[in-house]
Amino acid sequence: MRVLVADDQRLFVEALEAILAPDERIEIVGRAGNGAEAIELARELEPDVVLMDISMPVLDGFEATRRLREELPSARVLMLTGSNARQDIAKARTAGAAAYLTKDRIAADLVAAILHEEPE
Repeated sequence: MRVLVADDQRLFVEALEAILAPDERIEIVGRAGNGAEAIELARELEPDVVLMDISMPVLDGFEATRRLREELPSARVLMLTGSNARQDIAKARTAGAAAYLTKDRIAADLVAAILHEEPE
């Protein structure tokens, strides 16, 4: 699975990479620091999965997800956030996100979500 990571927090992106690196089925193909850059890189790199933070500069994750789903319908977008607010979950679904993962559950659930498997 080719994965694009879109998050404006460099340390968090590095943590994601550390979590995903041991799994040979997953390749991180790019990093975006804001929603507009995520769209641009997704067009160029054509990832299978985009890990999208909700709160980013320039263009938030909800709008970036909506645009990505229009332009690259084959790419699955997984929303990553510290929020578990119902309104954010609803906005993520409306935008076209395939899954919504809170950052406290990422270590346990991220690989399964990327590979479209049931978490253990």
